[in-house]
Amino acid sequence: MNADQFIAARVSSDTKSRLRALATHQQISESAVLKRLLEMTLQSAGELRADDLDGVGKGSRASRLYVRLQADDQLLLAERAAARHMASATYVSVLVRTHLRGLAPLPKDELLALKRSVAELNAVGRLLNQIARAANQGDAVSSPSREYFGAMLKVCEGLRDHVAALIKATVLSWTAGHPQ
Repeated sequence: MNADQFIAARVSSDTKSRLRALATHQQISESAVLKRLLEMTLQSAGELRADDLDGVGKGSRASRLYVRLQADDQLLLAERAAARHMASATYVSVLVRTHLRGLAPLPKDELLALKRSVAELNAVGRLLNQIARAANQGDAVSSPSREYFGAMLKVCEGLRDHVAALIKATVLSWTAGHPQ
């Protein structure tokens, strides 16, 4: 086997001294110890083929990014992700994608609530449109009762309050956790 490539890695002083002690104990060089460890690791991993690497770096789930966080940042991340009912990794992924693509993040629950609100407003609008159309066509339209308008007003106020609560919950979920 022709050894014409070089591999380098930075390690801590403790790791370096442990490697030196192992090499001394086995009466071989540090490079020989590393070479043996590398060969054993590769043998235990089995054969890697180019097919195994398909999708890596192409946007698949196999593409991973590792980030080191300080303990207090990790805690803050976990709290903010939990406030949005997301896993921490998903939350970070949403934040990065949002920043890179200029998107507005909106979790599924909040999106569904907004869609329900829009559907309710559409229903109210259809009813008002039917009343106006009938009145404009000269049909005999009994004027809507005071109770009817009261009910419509309650629906609109309820939707307003619902959307306001949704906005408040969204703001809180993005600021949840300990302040820095």
